This record gives sequence, C-alpha cells and structure tokens, in this order.
Amino acid sequence: MIIINYLHIGIDDTDSPDGMCTTYLASQIINKLHDNGIDIIGYPRLIRLNPFAKFKTRGNGGVSFKILNDNNVDLAKKIVLSEVKRLSVFDCDNTNPGVVFYDGDITQEMRDYALRAIYSFITIDEAYEFGKSVGCEMHKFKKGRGIIGSIAAISLALDDFTYELLTYRIPKNYGSKRQIDYESVYNMDRQTFPDTFENIDYEEKYVAIEPKTSCPVLYGIRSNTPDVLLKAKNMVKVNEEIQDYCIFKTNQHTDMHIQKAENIASMKQYGCYEVVGTVKNNPRIIDGGHLFFYIFDETSDIECGAYEPTKSFRKTVSDLRPGDIIKLYGGIGEKNTFNIEKFQVIKLNVFQYQNPICKCGKRMTSAGKNKGFKCRKCGNKIKSNEKLKIRIERRLKNSSFYETPVSARRHLSKPICRFNL
Repeated sequence: MIIINYLHIGIDDTDSPDGMCTTYLASQIINKLHDNGIDIIGYPRLIRLNPFAKFKTRGNGGVSFKILNDNNVDLAKKIVLSEVKRLSVFDCDNTNPGVVFYDGDITQEMRDYALRAIYSFITIDEAYEFGKSVGCEMHKFKKGRGIIGSIAAISLALDDFTYELLTYRIPKNYGSKRQIDYESVYNMDRQTFPDTFENIDYEEKYVAIEPKTSCPVLYGIRSNTPDVLLKAKNMVKVNEEIQDYCIFKTNQHTDMHIQKAENIASMKQYGCYEVVGTVKNNPRIIDGGHLFFYIFDETSDIECGAYEPTKSFRKTVSDLRPGDIIKLYGGIGEKNTFNIEKFQVIKLNVFQYQNPICKCGKRMTSAGKNKGFKCRKCGNKIKSNEKLKIRIERRLKNSSFYETPVSARRHLSKPICRFNL
C-alpha cells in the first residue's frame, strides 16, 4: 500500500483595506513553486471566516493549498515565506500575516477548530497554542494574527463548496479604473447563470464581479462547478492586460457561518445564526436609511436590522408586521443587533383588529379600560370590549425566502439560487 504524505500550507492577513489580496499572493507563490518544479495538488482553497470577527481583513479570508511532502519541501517553504515578506502590506497597522505549514492528516480536532474560527472569535494566543498542540509549524509576522485563519484554511472540511475564478491586474494599473466591458458581463451572466451566480445586481445595475478597492483583482466569477469558469472568463471582455488568473475552491455562499440557534437567549455577540422568532413591532426607519424591528420568543427578544446598503430589501422587511413568525439568517454585530442576511416567512399574521363602527357610520373609540367603546360623533356607547377581526392581504408569502441584493450580500451567505442544489 502506497502512503502519500502532503505538506499543507496556509496563509492569511497579508492585505489591507487599501491594497493587496491574499489570493493574489497565493497565486504568485503557486507560480513560483511551479517554476521550480513543485506543483500543488488540486485547487487552492479560499476559506472565509466569521464575517463578524472583531479584527479581520476586508473579506476575512485565508488561503491554503497542499504539495507532496518530498525532497522539495524546504525549497517550497523558502519560496512561501519569501513571497509573503515581499508582497504583504506591512505598513498597515492591521496587517499581521501568518503562515502555517502542517505535515500530516487533517484531524477532527483541526476541523472543529476551523468551525470555531467561522462561528466565533479566536485570539492569536489561542490559535498559537492550538497550532503547537497539533504539530503546526507557524511563522508570525508582526502580531501574527494571520495564523488564526491559516490554520482554519488548512483544516476546514468542505462538505458544500463553490469555486471562484479571480483575474489579476498588472501592478501599474492598481488604483486606476478597471477597464471591463460591462455589456460582456451581462452577456456572460445571461448565458451561464445559474452555473455562475452573483455576477450582476440587476435592480441596482451593479456589476458585482468588479471589486471597488485598489487591490490586484480585476474581476472574480463565482460558480458551482469549475468547468464553467473558463467559458465565463472567455466571455468577459476587458481593455487592459491580465497578469494572471487562478481558480479557488471555497466555502463562499454556503451558509457555513450559520449555526442553528436553540432560541434567542442562546445567541452570542459576533456569532452567526439561524433563529425563529415572532415580530414584535412594526419595522421603523431611522436617519441614514437603516431599518430596525424586534423579534421575540419565550426566552428573550433581540433588535434586528436591515441597513441602508441593502436597498430594496428594506422595503421587503418593512412589510413585516407584529405577529409574523419568521426564520432569520445573519449575525450579531458590535452593537448587539442581529444583521439580517435573509429571512423565511414561517407564518404570516393575516388578521388585524379594529374598533367597531357605530350605527351612525363613525369608527368608535375606547371608552376606557374594560369599558367598551363610545362614539365621539353621536355619543352612542357599547359595553363589549371585543374588536372586529379583519382578514388582510399580505405581499409576503408563507414559506417564501427573501434575501439581500447581490450588491450587499456577504461572501458566506448562501443565495436562494443555490438552495436546490
């Protein structure tokens, strides 16, 4: 029996809000390894972690790949560390790269760690102690926060996964307007959806494959299978040079960050959950365009928010009314508000209660607690406290899902178009 050993390599926290991209750095490492006769096994992996973590890079994603554990290992490690030193954005205070090498099989303990990195918050010290305990070789740059995501990127089991093809610009074009032919993107989407998805936000006329930062990425196309990506790439027309491209296997758009909450009281800050509750009050909009309401269950209640960038989704949320039972998906942010990514209607409240109408035709008002109703027009009074139960039409539908638009969707949030896969 032939036993094949692999060296797993994880990299994270090399970019900044203004530039670089850990996927680009990984692609450059992979190219240099190939030039030296070292090829990776399978696709490199892009693993997104908890979107509500206190400290994170833009997309909170680490990368990993594996190579044969043979005589080239020392050279491979040298190339990896050299490229991380060369390309990481060290002048940014919040960039703290970490590189992890791991020789061996991925254990259940490591898989559990990776899920914790997606579900909750892990400190640098906790990650370092865990890495030592399972035999990781860790390299910390500055504070070395990247070891948290590097270990997770190596360890995570991908039961559900998608793919992303990323193309990269030549360095002299960083920061300039990307020269993408938008009509070709619309055409690509029409011909490849739903095999590819998240390309266009049609309502906002937003081309979602194009980043809005000065990072090296020219565009990224997401798909359910890798086969369609090269076809899609060939359909997208650009008027600038593409330096390189790379296809990543990823946990994006899988809802992997979502835990099923037992009840509202069991949820914790910075966690991501699926939770069922009853709408407590009519949603309200505040200055800035953000919309808020509360849900409750037998254990507690929590404020829920649909923020201005979710655009028309706020209109959908505003159609909720007290008594509706809904299942929410999202996470709890810094202010302990549940940030909604999507929701499903479990049961709509299709009745409202109104004061009775007087024999003179005027709507009656309360005569006081447990004193019935009175008519301000003619003075008539009735002793009954019972209001009229009236069935109303609702625009929302029972069992239906409603999601934020593509332009406001988080990397990990599973779109409805993937629900039947």
